[in-house]
Amino acid sequence: MDWENVRAFAGKELRDARHNRWFWLYTAVFASLALALSWMGMAGVGAYRVAGFGRTAATLVNLVVLIVPLMGLTLGAMSVAGERDRGALLYLLAQPVTPLEVLAGKFLGLGAALAGSLAVGFGLSGLVVAWRAGVVQLGSYVALVALAWGLAAVSLALGLLVSVLSRRASTAVGVALFLWLLLVFLGDLGVMGTAIVLRLRVGHLLLLALLNPLQVFKVAAILAVRGSLEVLGPAGLYAVRAYGARLMPLLVLVLAAWTVFPLSSVYLVVHRRGMT
Repeated sequence: MDWENVRAFAGKELRDARHNRWFWLYTAVFASLALALSWMGMAGVGAYRVAGFGRTAATLVNLVVLIVPLMGLTLGAMSVAGERDRGALLYLLAQPVTPLEVLAGKFLGLGAALAGSLAVGFGLSGLVVAWRAGVVQLGSYVALVALAWGLAAVSLALGLLVSVLSRRASTAVGVALFLWLLLVFLGDLGVMGTAIVLRLRVGHLLLLALLNPLQVFKVAAILAVRGSLEVLGPAGLYAVRAYGARLMPLLVLVLAAWTVFPLSSVYLVVHRRGMT
């Protein structure tokens, strides 16, 4: 694989993102909500700065779970399928490049664009948090940002998989939106409903939560911000007691696996049937 070609395609995706109205809309919505939620969360904290940070971080976690997967899934879904509809994909593949180089460039370019979008939102939010609460919880805030970038990579990888499997951009976007709804609304509600109906044990309940990357991010983010999972009830207490200090590396590993598996599937699909 020629990394010069990969870098060229990544730069192309970054330039395309700057002209994408949906990308700017997502960025504006995320930044505005992050700023507003941080301002309201830190308002009137007075001397209780740590409590104010915890409240703000909790709202940011919920915001990330709702917005970031939508950004990654839809942008990834439109990447390959959209160029296939416009005929641009045939032109790209006619050049002395391989499909793997094209896909790697798309993932890295869109990943960088998403990272920049999140940096704007978290940057504005971080300024408010630092102004009202200082930099005492800087490490926890940085961990939250890093985990959000990890979730963006997961959703982008899933979006690319949807894109290479879809023949039309409209189909890819529709599937991506359905997958977003499935992951979001079958998160807490789905786990709770399944646990009640099947009367699952606490360990099985934790395993069920790890099958959803959004829940993996949520558990890891709460652990990074609060240092404990008491707010998650018995499942959280069980996770801390069962895994201890290994819990955070395990969650990060699961999140990474949720990125690697879709990307590997993308490669297998393209290798077997091509991108056109």
